[in-house]
Amino acid sequence: MGRQLTNLTFEEWLIYVFDRPVNAGQEWYWDSEADWWHGSNLQIVQFVTQAFESAEILFEPYSDAQLNQGLWFIASNGCSDSMFSLLDPGVPWSARRSCVRSMHNLFAVCFAKRCTPHLSHLDEPRASPLNMVCYMWWDIIPIGAQPNDPDHAGLDREILAVMESTLRLDSVPCQESALHGVGHWQHYYPRRGVEIIDTFLRSQKNLREELRTYAMNAARGCVL
Repeated sequence: MGRQLTNLTFEEWLIYVFDRPVNAGQEWYWDSEADWWHGSNLQIVQFVTQAFESAEILFEPYSDAQLNQGLWFIASNGCSDSMFSLLDPGVPWSARRSCVRSMHNLFAVCFAKRCTPHLSHLDEPRASPLNMVCYMWWDIIPIGAQPNDPDHAGLDREILAVMESTLRLDSVPCQESALHGVGHWQHYYPRRGVEIIDTFLRSQKNLREELRTYAMNAARGCVL
């Protein structure tokens, strides 16, 4: 078993998450001999926010495959429990809200610029490795909509706002990702979901027909 790391600085955390080789068949976080770290929930929220807010600069040294691997580690509870920090009421709401809002910047300055214009729900060939974590972002984050929980309302509102703002980016992978997310949340916020998607479709004059169809399916909650 690897060592438990302690007292990582932000710069050391970036290296821990992203500066890893990409091996076919096994990501570094599945290696039982890999070192591991878990800071406080507040520290995790702060590190993730700082990384996403400065993603264009901080992520530049890493390959698309390394970013895909590291971002998957951050987002998926199958790889880490980082995103559960956003549900911790012990972390100030202002910090958690900033973290969610920083995800728009991740899409705008990383995914929009580095993903290739392929549709992941169609498994189009020759896509960048980064396309998959972009597409699956709102699927793998372990935060579901809770419209009947007043304590969760602020988080739901912020997540839907990021999905909506992401749809305004001139990026096929980012638009597909946001539609994927809205489609999953449509069952919980049907009116809001239809409003977001209708506004998107009205603003698009030259949308690929495949993406338009996907948007219409998302408005009915029919996405995988």
